[in-house]
Amino acid sequence: MFIVVGLGNPGPLYCDTRHNIGFMVVEELAADLGIELVKKEASYVWGGGRLDDADVVIAEPMTFMNRSGLAVKELLERFGLRPSSLIVVYDDCDLPAGRIRIRKRGGSGGHRGVSSIIEELGTEEFTRLRMGIGRPEEGALRDYVLAPFEEEELEGVKRAIKRGAEAIKAIIVQGVDRAMNLYNS
Repeated sequence: MFIVVGLGNPGPLYCDTRHNIGFMVVEELAADLGIELVKKEASYVWGGGRLDDADVVIAEPMTFMNRSGLAVKELLERFGLRPSSLIVVYDDCDLPAGRIRIRKRGGSGGHRGVSSIIEELGTEEFTRLRMGIGRPEEGALRDYVLAPFEEEELEGVKRAIKRGAEAIKAIIVQGVDRAMNLYNS
């Protein structure tokens, strides 16, 4: 069984922002797999289904980005799983917009949502899909990540979201090493 968690902030104010690309990717994946994210818990929404021979739970924390670890910990406890079953999808301003990168483990890279997960789980041993959003040429990073994508970015972002969903399916079906070979080049 795999738990796929997209990071973002709940509510209409944030739905189209760069910081919510994790939500966008898991929503694309859910649509591809025919999974509805309609089951509500206190700290997350989720849905379950199958991909090939694997059970898959897709979830979005409702705790806001900086407290994502609380929801992720509850999810793993609910399903009796270890962090090795977890795939986390999130925005990364150190990757150019449209690029994706799969990692098996590692630090947070300064991402507060990932920091929260590491802190709550007590480990860095979980798979991540980093979705590039680039950095602002000027202005505060906080304002940049909480702003919607520019019109000229949207076509590339849509392609990246589809590619992200495909990368997650590859992780689940073919394994993380094979998926890294396919998607990190």
